[in-house]
Amino acid sequence: MDAKAYTASLAELRRVRDDIKKAAAALAKLTADRDKRVAALGTYAKASADKLAPAAGLAVIDVVALVPSLGPSAPVSGPDTPSPAPARPVDHTAPQAPAQTITATGAVVPDLRRPEAPAPAAEVVPEVTDIVDTPAPPAAVVTETDGDDQEHVDVPATAAAVTAPAQVAVPEAEVERELPSIPAGPEGDRWCAVTPNLASTRPNFTQQPRAMAFLDTTTGVLVHRDQTVRVQLGAASVAEILAAVYAVLPASVERIYITAGDPWHADAARHPFLRDAVAAWLNAPPGDGWTVEASRGKDRMAGHLVHPRNPVGRWQRGDQHTEIRSVGEWFEVGDADPATVRDAFVELWKALKIHWSDVTLMGSPSQTGRDLWTRTIPAKTGAKWADGYPVMSEEIRGLLHATAGQGRTELILPPHVPEQLPRLVELDRTFAYAKHTWASGVGAPRRITPAAFAAMSDKDKTNALYAPSHWQVRVTVPDGWEHVGILPAPAAGDRAWEYPSQGGRTFVTWAGGAELNVALNNAIAPWRIEILDGLVWQSGDPLKAWSKKLKDAWSSLQAKAAIHGDERQREAARLASRGIRSILLYGIGGFAQRPRIVTGTVPVGQDAPDGAQIIGIDGDTITWQKNSGFSRDPNAHPEWAAGVWSGARAALLSTRMREDDVSVGALHLPARSVVAFRTDAIYTTADVTWPYHGNPGDYLKKGHIPWELAAPRTEDELLSHQAIGREALAELQEATA
Repeated sequence: MDAKAYTASLAELRRVRDDIKKAAAALAKLTADRDKRVAALGTYAKASADKLAPAAGLAVIDVVALVPSLGPSAPVSGPDTPSPAPARPVDHTAPQAPAQTITATGAVVPDLRRPEAPAPAAEVVPEVTDIVDTPAPPAAVVTETDGDDQEHVDVPATAAAVTAPAQVAVPEAEVERELPSIPAGPEGDRWCAVTPNLASTRPNFTQQPRAMAFLDTTTGVLVHRDQTVRVQLGAASVAEILAAVYAVLPASVERIYITAGDPWHADAARHPFLRDAVAAWLNAPPGDGWTVEASRGKDRMAGHLVHPRNPVGRWQRGDQHTEIRSVGEWFEVGDADPATVRDAFVELWKALKIHWSDVTLMGSPSQTGRDLWTRTIPAKTGAKWADGYPVMSEEIRGLLHATAGQGRTELILPPHVPEQLPRLVELDRTFAYAKHTWASGVGAPRRITPAAFAAMSDKDKTNALYAPSHWQVRVTVPDGWEHVGILPAPAAGDRAWEYPSQGGRTFVTWAGGAELNVALNNAIAPWRIEILDGLVWQSGDPLKAWSKKLKDAWSSLQAKAAIHGDERQREAARLASRGIRSILLYGIGGFAQRPRIVTGTVPVGQDAPDGAQIIGIDGDTITWQKNSGFSRDPNAHPEWAAGVWSGARAALLSTRMREDDVSVGALHLPARSVVAFRTDAIYTTADVTWPYHGNPGDYLKKGHIPWELAAPRTEDELLSHQAIGREALAELQEATA
């Protein structure tokens, strides 16, 4: 594709965008009509929210919101974002303190920088003269992804959305949501404790391996061990896949990975969202005596996980059990065939076996990551934490769940960046989260009130801010600030975040110590921070040994992928290295312990469980899900996940490469040159050359469009630019090799 064809394609893309806007307007009109009809039906004396919900395609809670008189006497709360980890019965729940407007005065953080150590100068970059000098600083629009086993969003059922979910812009004029706070006085102090008789301990058993098979549903190629066959799948329904696979493979095979085809999207055109299509596929009759799997042991999960891209289906037939999963949980397969994917899992297991003699690859990278971590917990008598790492109180876990976001995903729109970009460069941090696992908070947190913070010496304040910590703060952006925002602020929408950058704006939020230190000590201008509350943990290294082993395995696979003489084995090693990355990435997300979600079905006309949300209707079957709260999970450590995420967001803005004596990150780029952030990547118009050694946390130039182009206005446009930039850079590198 040349620049002319690219420009023409963009024009066509904008036409499609306009058509989508028209369709959205029509949908909004139909939605308003539906809500009006629900409200009218709700006036009937015998009306029931449980009856109205399936008829309207809404959750019971949504019906109650439209017709409050149909609700129970107690407040109704809908389910949070589904956890990628399959649901387990809830053992204990406690209500989370409601959000409250903060009006109290906080303790202002003074300038704690050492006089003899001036702030580092901004990194020198080539001057960019063709950036439009816009008077206003960047405006941030944020959509957060869930960081457990898999991310979860409602994805429109279109082919493009399967790989590129659209980002929803949140207008700044909308009312921000308020984050919860710790109650004042003894009640809040009671939160700062650990859960009695609950701790992470080293397991005294070995996970049992599950035999795996790999199936390409587009070609019918099925691989198990050294056996490769071709099966007839028909429409690739659940019943057809189970019948075809077990006609040629033994019943001992318990895990079928789909490597290509995404059969759960076959009827996507019939559904408004991909999740509805997935639910319909999973809940279709499995045939031949199969039923949805029930629980069968502490290390086994049951039921389906309805996820728009990487679902999990579990079935049983007598004593035979099986699950169908997407290999996309582990890595992007690309053009690799099932045999190469099998080889990748073999390489992954061999690389981990060097460090864990009892390694077993479980169904997902999140489950595998947490299992491997438990096998690094100190076991020697007398060793620190040999009795296990204590789990925070449920109140603190709930607070962290509500106030600690994951990766920074932000698209900065014109006029805060030029309408026409002179170029677009993608700078991506390699294996980034592995860089932020060297220290984590352990034990019960210490609460720091404004009065307590104000009474500290400057040294103690500095130590507290650099310790593993989570702070409620009132933030004021400096007047005249012209760069990107630093601290996350709650935006309108469930678990959505924005990054205010308008000079003089004040907001209340929660943030980790790593981000506060960037705000206070950045080389441009210090931000005003008032401490409203804080949690400070004892510094420990519970993730260090686990992370080091994973980094070593990753490095060995990276080297193998670079030098192996066989092309298939190179690709297998490369995929396996991506699997290591997923184990660490989703393993950390697994520590966050999102609220558990139970999924089930009922016939149309039958009531769903109280508090359930209707997530799909197909024919005579209603699919529902229900938030079951937090379980007594001994490996729930959201304080660790929050610390890693905070450190990664901070490093995206500014970090020091000590071996090269260079500061890198978005704040070391010219103002108004940053176009977007995507978790570990910066998209910028500045073509900088930062040192790259292939180490975790290093910035790699991953894409480069060296010609003028229109600024992206949607997530889809950014992803289109991303693909073009990576292809253009690869062609340039091949030409100069």
